[in-house]
Amino acid sequence: MSGLLFAALIVATPFLLQAVSPGDANWGKLSEISQAYGAVSVPLSAAALAGVVASLAYQARQTRIAQEDAHRSTHRELILLALASPALRPCWEPPFVPMTSAEWERIAFTNLIMSGWENAFRLGSLSDDQLRLTLRGHFSGAPARMHWANARDSWIELVEHGTDRRARDFARITEECFQAAVLAGPGVQAADYFIPEPTNGAGGGGS
Repeated sequence: MSGLLFAALIVATPFLLQAVSPGDANWGKLSEISQAYGAVSVPLSAAALAGVVASLAYQARQTRIAQEDAHRSTHRELILLALASPALRPCWEPPFVPMTSAEWERIAFTNLIMSGWENAFRLGSLSDDQLRLTLRGHFSGAPARMHWANARDSWIELVEHGTDRRARDFARITEECFQAAVLAGPGVQAADYFIPEPTNGAGGGGS
């Protein structure tokens, strides 16, 4: 029904315009003006449509980032709970290489650090060169190497099955830096990170 009304309105439009227009109206001139406005409206309409498309794409990206941040926040909270409660640690998958509970704690915390770097890299706030420089220092330590040795297979497999190219690049660069660090020599052990705390003399001094 609405389609018939719309068609009837189109057919009747010229007659309605003729009825309300002055008797001496120059229809040829009006037609030229109408065509000129029509030519101008085409690029304006295209620009408006492009703006709508860009806005929708931006909103979709922001929504995806918000969802990923929520997921990472949940994952971070679960790891922190496991760090605080040793009884919860077997709820995670077992480590791929033998390790002590203290080593697992370091690996779990290192995973949070690496996840933060990956997020910054994916969002573009960390460049390829900056990531390599960061990882060069990171993999100078044995705990960082143990983390990647334990996580690398599942991390790489996970991103290879995803659609985020930056996430795949992060895993690729991390693996390259890890292999280069291993070839360079052994990493610093956790026990050698810091010098022993100074102890006060037993006798003390003073009057």
